[in-house]
Amino acid sequence: MNPFAARRARLAAAIEPGAVAVLATAPEALRNADSEYPYRHDSYFYYLTGFTEPESVLVLVAANGGTPARSILFCREKNVEREIWEGFRHGPEAARTAFGFDEAYPIGELDAQMARLLADAPALYYANAHSPAFDAQVAGWLKAVRGQSRSGVTAPARIHHLLPLLDEMRLLKDDVEQTLMAKSASIAGAAHLRAMRAAKPGMFEYEIEAELLYEFRRNGAQFPAYTPIVASGANACILHYNANNAQTRDGDLVLIDAGCEFDSYASDITRTFPVNGRFSAPQKTLYELVLRAQEAALAAIVPGRRYSDFHDAAVDVLVEGMLELGLLDKAKYGSVENVLAERAHAQFYMHGTGHWLGLDVHDAGVYRDLARDDKPSRPLLAGMALTVEPGIYVRPAPGVPEQFWNIGIRIEDDVIVDDGGARVLSGAAPKTVAEIEALMGN
Repeated sequence: MNPFAARRARLAAAIEPGAVAVLATAPEALRNADSEYPYRHDSYFYYLTGFTEPESVLVLVAANGGTPARSILFCREKNVEREIWEGFRHGPEAARTAFGFDEAYPIGELDAQMARLLADAPALYYANAHSPAFDAQVAGWLKAVRGQSRSGVTAPARIHHLLPLLDEMRLLKDDVEQTLMAKSASIAGAAHLRAMRAAKPGMFEYEIEAELLYEFRRNGAQFPAYTPIVASGANACILHYNANNAQTRDGDLVLIDAGCEFDSYASDITRTFPVNGRFSAPQKTLYELVLRAQEAALAAIVPGRRYSDFHDAAVDVLVEGMLELGLLDKAKYGSVENVLAERAHAQFYMHGTGHWLGLDVHDAGVYRDLARDDKPSRPLLAGMALTVEPGIYVRPAPGVPEQFWNIGIRIEDDVIVDDGGARVLSGAAPKTVAEIEALMGN
């Protein structure tokens, strides 16, 4: 059974017997006039199908008594003339065979078929309130089924939101997913390596960005996973900076936050390095503080520990460093606990230390343990994938040592939770001071 068919079977087994689940892929979108954005399928839909063509809908009918589960694809018809202009289309029959569906029909038959499939089904699962257009289409199906009530046909009595079930499935990456994520991280790591080698004072940020994008595509990545951040000097203190149009200056640090998408799976890596190849003393001091924080966070990633534990471990190290370096007034706060109680550290570190990673760069899944009334951070499990990205961002401000002004540093790696702890996927990109200076010196 291919991984997509296996996931469909798991989902069908998780819904009510005889229920119907429906999931549409993403629509195409116009960029301007008659030019479209490059098409990218919906991640949930791809997770269950492996099918990347637009105008597609998946229907699952759960097993019920002696009736087995069924998987049904609706997609565009084969059209040789349109293929001349737009490229290959599978068509229903070829898609059914290639992707292991039980049935496949032209997308134009969806409404008629759904009125039949929903007749007497006990429940309907779909991405409720995810798309107004699809909500309206679902309402039309239910209305058509209810119109048959005089003939004894009943519409689904229960409507369930489908995506939370898929979120929980997507949280644990199978072997196929982990292999793809490792490849994505490997490509992205090589791109960061290339950018470090190419960077010189006086280059524009977009020139460094071009080195990243070249390496992504040269190695088979289909897209950047998100708009790359190439931030030099004070720009590195802007968390989501992506103008990438400033000219680097001798003495600047450059923060690059960039990942690629390989066969739909994202990587997300951040490295910070001196554009002239040598850290100044204040830069090195702050950099090594962030690196120690990341090492503490990685050590806290163990199955059974809470998701929040690795963030807390990083923050403890960062806050202790802020007090020792005078970024925070030690006489005023006295201890790490007092700083945390007042959130004074948020002046220099204001974001979380990671997020889920997978088909989306901020991947599906909740961070809380919803099975408990107090909803603490959820426990980590082997197979979860996440980023670990502590940082420090020092903007000019009264009382802040001037030697640290306009220094922004973040170090981010992609991690799979293994039985033994954190398995780092993005180790190809150097991150110690010695490794970075040696690379750029050569």
